[in-house]
Order: sequence, then C-alpha cells, then structure tokens
Amino acid sequence: MILAGVCILVAAFFLLRRNLDAAFVIAALGLVAWFLNYRAQMREIIAAADLEESRKTEAEESCEELDDESDK
Repeated sequence: MILAGVCILVAAFFLLRRNLDAAFVIAALGLVAWFLNYRAQMREIIAAADLEESRKTEAEESCEELDDESDK
C-alpha cells in the first residue's frame, strides 16, 4: 500500500514536469501495487471466512452425532 502511494506521488511529480510517459508508467505501477495489496487482503478475509464456516459445520455435525446417540 505504501508503494502504491509513493508511485502516485512520483507520477504526480512527473506530471508536473510534463513528462507524461513516465507519469503514466509510474501511475500504472502504483495501480498494480494497489490491486495486488487488495487481492492479498481479500484472500486473507476469504480464508478466515472459510475457516469459520468449516468450524461451524464441524460443530453442527458433532451436535447431530450427540443427538443421534442420545436417541438410541
């Protein structure tokens, strides 16, 4: 995320100096860095949600097994 911010600042500097090609390339690199950071955050969130869901499923299955044993 820091890299994305730095790239945008550098791109603004090149834009002010009228070096549009360099500004575009640096801004594109900053955008790629931001998307990669966002992707990494989403992967962590999804992994945590999947883990929580699997724990709930395991807990429900164990409760069902206990109910089945008590019915016998």
